[in-house]
Amino acid sequence: MTARGKNYKESAKLIDRTNLYEAREAIELVLQTAKAKFDETIEAHIKLGVDSRHADQQVRGAIVLPHGTGKTKKVLVFAKGEKEKEALDAGADYVGADDLANKIQKENWFDFDVVVATPDMMGVAGKLGRILGPKGLMPNPKSGTVTFEVEKAIKEIKAGKVEYRLDKTNIIHVPIGKASFGAEKISDNFTALMDAIIKAKPAAAKGQYLKSVAVSSTMGPGVKINPLKVMA
Repeated sequence: MTARGKNYKESAKLIDRTNLYEAREAIELVLQTAKAKFDETIEAHIKLGVDSRHADQQVRGAIVLPHGTGKTKKVLVFAKGEKEKEALDAGADYVGADDLANKIQKENWFDFDVVVATPDMMGVAGKLGRILGPKGLMPNPKSGTVTFEVEKAIKEIKAGKVEYRLDKTNIIHVPIGKASFGAEKISDNFTALMDAIIKAKPAAAKGQYLKSVAVSSTMGPGVKINPLKVMA
């Protein structure tokens, strides 16, 4: 069992583990527990009543958070011709084709956070599926990262677009800002994220959709939120 630090133990005393808090109250508690010397990331963790093994119960999408995430993401774009120029003008950090694919394959290079590809370049990006896929970096139409609207995609990512998707345990983990944002901005981001996830409910999902919802800081304990109040 991992030994907990003094700050964690002190923070845990502020939280009633048996209680399901209102969202705003939970966020305020999390901010009180963010005691690290760096600006901690605040994350939302949502367990859904779906089975990710079935294609018709997948939950995946992307949303531009109202106040961003507090992190400027590096964007790599697979594009050519006019779209290559468009990507560079829009602020992409890296733009190319086989040259970038070879660098990733041969040098194990990952100095980027998001990969965007135009549809005609998916042949190049597709060869990297086994490398990018496990890292959650593979371009996907559902997240808006396979598109000819390169400028729009890059600007949304730079503005704070986040992707949400189920992991193997049917939980979604998404950063919703930095501790320095304060409760109001974090609450706005949380509400926007939850609205998107609720709207993305698969028709095949049965029973309670939101099984559990919690928020936490990078170094602090999780605080549980009443999922029924979120759905209301």
